[in-house]
Amino acid sequence: MRRLLFVTVFLSCLLGGSLMAQTAEDNAEKPLSLSVDLMSRYVWRGTDFGASPSIQPGVSYSLKGFTLGAWGAFTTNNPGVQEVDLYLSYSIKDMFSITVTDYFFPNEVTPANNYFFYGDTTGHVLEGSISFDGTEKIPFTLLLATNFYGADAKRIKADGTEGNIQFSTYAELGYTYKNLSAFIGFNLTNPDTDKGETGYYGNGFGVVNLGITGSKDIKITDKFSLPVSVSLITNPQAEKIYLVAGISL
Repeated sequence: MRRLLFVTVFLSCLLGGSLMAQTAEDNAEKPLSLSVDLMSRYVWRGTDFGASPSIQPGVSYSLKGFTLGAWGAFTTNNPGVQEVDLYLSYSIKDMFSITVTDYFFPNEVTPANNYFFYGDTTGHVLEGSISFDGTEKIPFTLLLATNFYGADAKRIKADGTEGNIQFSTYAELGYTYKNLSAFIGFNLTNPDTDKGETGYYGNGFGVVNLGITGSKDIKITDKFSLPVSVSLITNPQAEKIYLVAGISL
């Protein structure tokens, strides 16, 4: 596992990565992609991380359908919630994507949270996902993602001790029309609360991420426009609501 991690980090430094989707033609012409998003809040799959504005840089390199990348989120409150992710994705005919993501939350308060530690108490979460990315004729997207290693929620054994991870699973359906995108996300894992289990996305089966995003390019000069987005996001299971604004540089 450590050897694989070192290879991934090394390649990421050489190649980079981003979560921004690209067509095969764009990747061939501009394989390296850089991005910086400035968000009023970092809300991911219905959960607010940090209760603070978030700076989200990304870098990626794409070649022959593969994209290797790194993405981060850094809150402006201290110490706040920080995140650094590595991922490897493969696109099939610009319609389907298979992705493995290594999520990691640096902890400046607890130095023991070592990035290169992959033992039982690791701070990493490894996720595998498959998605349908939509087409011009089919403006729907579908994502299915499962945690398969690391700091996922744990099952509780009969004797009350922690067992294996729950393999927490999330599914999301999206629809895009012009500059509007609607989405609904589901927690597909059902923890046994009677045993003291907690969920990674929520306390049971159900909708944890529901909302709509509007986007617009604001013209600054004849040659430069600033992409702006606003999202209304609710988590019905947690009874939360967020209004998030962001700009992309």
